[in-house]
Amino acid sequence: MTDMTIGKVADVVGVGVETIRFYERRKLIEQPPRPREGGYRIYSDATVRRLHFIRRA
Repeated sequence: MTDMTIGKVADVVGVGVETIRFYERRKLIEQPPRPREGGYRIYSDATVRRLHFIRRA
């Protein structure tokens, strides 16, 4: 996999975007930094794996 935006991560993991934001607020996953030049936050493969784990738990 490559790095993905929140919408693509939500599709791959099978949860909604708001669920990912909820996990960020609860500190279950780390929110990626905002790019300096603007654009979308990019989620790493490690975050996708962690979201899969959380969903299965």
